[in-house]
Amino acid sequence: MINWENIKKQLQEFLKTELEKTGLKRVTVGVSGGLDSAVVAILCKETFGDNMSAVLMPSQFSSKASVDDAKELCEKFDIKYEIKSITPMVEAYIENMDEDRLRIGNYSARMRMSVLYDTSSRDNSIVIGTSNKSELLLGYGTIFGDIACAINPIGQMYKSDEFEFGKYLGVTEAILTKKPSADLWEGQSDEEELGYSYKEMDTVLKLLIDEFKSKEEIISLGHDKKLIETLEYRIKANAFKGKLPKIANIKWS
Repeated sequence: MINWENIKKQLQEFLKTELEKTGLKRVTVGVSGGLDSAVVAILCKETFGDNMSAVLMPSQFSSKASVDDAKELCEKFDIKYEIKSITPMVEAYIENMDEDRLRIGNYSARMRMSVLYDTSSRDNSIVIGTSNKSELLLGYGTIFGDIACAINPIGQMYKSDEFEFGKYLGVTEAILTKKPSADLWEGQSDEEELGYSYKEMDTVLKLLIDEFKSKEEIISLGHDKKLIETLEYRIKANAFKGKLPKIANIKWS
């Protein structure tokens, strides 16, 4: 049984410590109407009170439910928020994209992060990340988009565990029960895109990453070979997203 109160205290201490290192007093969080940003927003509210900027950034592709769910969460926890639509920015550029949903989705994620960093500059704050461990391991995020941040309190928490943490924190029912989605286009579903549920993936990821078990050992435990190979491929192929840019080492003499 996970002691969620202990986890919460650890994450709050992390947030306070890391903010203090910067010499700043505020944080900025994007609130999407999804579980990840809900958990982070609640943690920041309970840690920093009103010293946070919460920003909702819908586009023309966002579902109405996402905006409504984000508002409901903010109102429940008395989080002051502002709405900054990225529709004009996206519309001004996507005519060159030939209706490529993935490119449009990535561009939208980068526009949202541009808004968050501009907001953080305005408010002398730092941007708090909202990517969980499952997404980071699998590269399920946009580099320089939703993955970008100054610090991330939930980057070591698997998505399937995050649901329990969300319940503990009091995340609204509408967010807890909806299908995970980056909401980059109508009807988009994380699990449908990935091909497996987070529960299935996280079970194998924990064996691979946390327990250092081999593919053969995991198969012997009854897990699907294709799933294991898919996860291994995604981890390797997307590892670059979690690293700083490689800089050439020049020998001057």
